[in-house]
Amino acid sequence: MISQNTIPTGYLRKVHHIALNVRDMQASRYFYGHILGLHELKGEEVDATLKELVAAGKIANFVTPDGTILDLFGEPELLPPDPDPSKSFTRAYHLAFDIAPELFDQAVSVIRKNNLVIAYGPLSRPTGRGVYFYDPDGFMIEIRCDPH
Repeated sequence: MISQNTIPTGYLRKVHHIALNVRDMQASRYFYGHILGLHELKGEEVDATLKELVAAGKIANFVTPDGTILDLFGEPELLPPDPDPSKSFTRAYHLAFDIAPELFDQAVSVIRKNNLVIAYGPLSRPTGRGVYFYDPDGFMIEIRCDPH
C-alpha cells in the first residue's frame, strides 16, 4: 500500500518511456534509428493510442534493447533558447546508452563518420568510458561502457 507521503522503494519498476520534442522528425528518425541503431516501432508494434499520430508523421517510437520506449514528438517550431548546444536549455541533461566495452571504439567511430558534434570525450574514468554528443536538436546523448 502506498503511504500518503511516499512511494515505497521498489514500487516503481522501470523507466517505461522517455519523450523528446524534436524539430526535424526525419533527421531525428535517421539519428535514432540508423545512426544509433534503435528499433523503430511500426505497424502493429505501435500502441493503438498513437497509431494515428505515427501515421501522420507527428510521433515516432523507438525501443531500446532493454525495452525502454523513446517517443519523439514533432515540434517543427521548436528552438532551444540558445543555438549553441553546449549551453543547456532543458532540465534533462542527457540521455545515456550503455554499450559493451569491446564495442565502444566502434560507436565513437560511427559518431565521427557521421560528423556529429562531440561535446566531451571520448574519456576514461573509474566508472568506464564515455562519449557525449548531440542529436539533431542539440540534446546531449552519451554512449558509455563499464570498465574492462
